[in-house]
Amino acid sequence: MASAWNRVDLNLFVVFEAIYAKRNLTRAAESLRLTQPAVSNALARMRATFGDPLFVSTPGGMVPTPVAENMVGRVAEALQLLHSSVQEGNRFDAATSDKTFRVSMSDLAEALILPALGRILEREAPGVRIESYYTSRDEVSRQLASGMLDLAVDAPLLNDPQLRLMPMMEEAYVCMLRAGHPLAQRPLQLEDYLSLGHVHVSSRRQGMGHVDLALHRLGRRRDIRMRVQHYLVAPQIVQQTDLALSAPLRLAAGHPLRVLQLPFALPALSLHLYWHRSADLDQANQWLRDKLRSVMQAVPTRVET
Repeated sequence: MASAWNRVDLNLFVVFEAIYAKRNLTRAAESLRLTQPAVSNALARMRATFGDPLFVSTPGGMVPTPVAENMVGRVAEALQLLHSSVQEGNRFDAATSDKTFRVSMSDLAEALILPALGRILEREAPGVRIESYYTSRDEVSRQLASGMLDLAVDAPLLNDPQLRLMPMMEEAYVCMLRAGHPLAQRPLQLEDYLSLGHVHVSSRRQGMGHVDLALHRLGRRRDIRMRVQHYLVAPQIVQQTDLALSAPLRLAAGHPLRVLQLPFALPALSLHLYWHRSADLDQANQWLRDKLRSVMQAVPTRVET
């Protein structure tokens, strides 16, 4: 095995990472600017070296074997270290960089984070680009490992030893009403809250959210008059109607809304920032992590009592 290892071409690991990320030999070849036969040949050499198929062809794409899954984190880390070694002495300069960062977050996290982050980029990094899109939790670890994602913002539910995490935000849910609403001038009682019509935000067509689960435990139910997919539109609906929105406090920033404390207990929204351990020392990744942390440490809107 030692003699076989001595003959391994390190470029094979670059091919391995591309196949893992793309799950398709043709797309992997395109991303590497190689021909498809060249990528197939590299895969055959890797299979011979490791004595494992590494990827199995299925109708849904090239599925990694358990051996490949065990390898990917260390391969990504090693490639990042090699890249850092090549770039040693070159610091990330946000003011002149044209780097594109890819971040996974929900539309709620986008609404809470991106406006303030955009202002920071305009001031400090005018050439830097952000691509934000939601990635399902069962895909986040793989995409962080393969480099398809730089960072992910999510609830503290991801459990992967290859990932690093940092708490970003712990924020209370509040009730938002338009400024002139009849119930907006005094603290809400539970019966007041239940007498309101509500906007509920969910990407699912049915099912209860955090607020409804908390009310269900009390044996109560709210009147949902409008169900929408995205948080961005919800405050605008509340501004122009007598409907109420129960959402994290920070979402009210920038809207002329009254913000009232909920009349029942509801766990706060908790968001964590995730990245792959191979990016620990990457200066660009560190820079964006610092900016996201500063955004989320901003003081939220005051709750009316």
